[in-house]
Amino acid sequence: MGKKRMYTFDYINYCILTLLMISTLLPFLYIVIVSFMRDTMNIRFQSININNLSIAAYKRVFESKFIVSGARMSVMRTLLGVAFTLFCTIMTAYPLSKKRLPGRLIYTSIMVFTMFFSGGLIPTYILIKNLKLLDTIWSLVLPGLISTYNMLLMRNFFMAIPESLEESAKLDGANDFIILFRIILPVSVPIIATVALWTAVGHWNAWFDCMIYITESSKLVLQVVLRRIVLEGSLEMMEYDSPEGVASNLEAIKSATVVVTTVPIIMVYPFVQKYFIQGIMLGSLKG
Repeated sequence: MGKKRMYTFDYINYCILTLLMISTLLPFLYIVIVSFMRDTMNIRFQSININNLSIAAYKRVFESKFIVSGARMSVMRTLLGVAFTLFCTIMTAYPLSKKRLPGRLIYTSIMVFTMFFSGGLIPTYILIKNLKLLDTIWSLVLPGLISTYNMLLMRNFFMAIPESLEESAKLDGANDFIILFRIILPVSVPIIATVALWTAVGHWNAWFDCMIYITESSKLVLQVVLRRIVLEGSLEMMEYDSPEGVASNLEAIKSATVVVTTVPIIMVYPFVQKYFIQGIMLGSLKG
């Protein structure tokens, strides 16, 4: 009876997950199909034929200097954001994971306080302006350098690592930095990969802060360029001299822009996904 109920439960789960997968893939599949259409006026699935396929929209996307510069800015922002965020998060979480740190609970409480209360948009903008960070990539990286939530996750991970690993290293004469970089970090790959992926996705998809702090078109990130093309229908971003003849393939260009923006971050998932299902102490027990 128990196995029968378990099979029923699994069957229901498979059905729900299949429906969820279909509801997620169909809209993206439609976007991909439209991006290859030569003429998107009154497009219907039954009207798709080989003669209507074209890569002209993708050529137009990659010829746009705004999309190229936006992709470059997004890549730079993501790489800088992940590198600096990981370094600062690790250097914050590791000391806070040690009970011998004076004022440990006070520091942690202050950081947790920022999860519920912030200075607000206007004071933050004034601060960025006074620091002369406007129209620079640092205005997109520094304000969110450390996520309190990610820091707490990493701190809890470090706290779960057996102290015997550190004690044995100290007996061999290792200091705190050697212990951190040669012992703690190698066995903390799952949490580091997880935080890195979350940070990369956050930076890649972010657009609101760029709209506030960046005014030069050549320094806009890809998501803002995408927003102007898709939501505002901006022909300037695609460098059209006139709207004549654009109506037939503007939707294809919008769809191609969405695909070009989405695919890079999707390609990262297969390389990091394996760390989500590994044990919290992977590596420490295997030496």
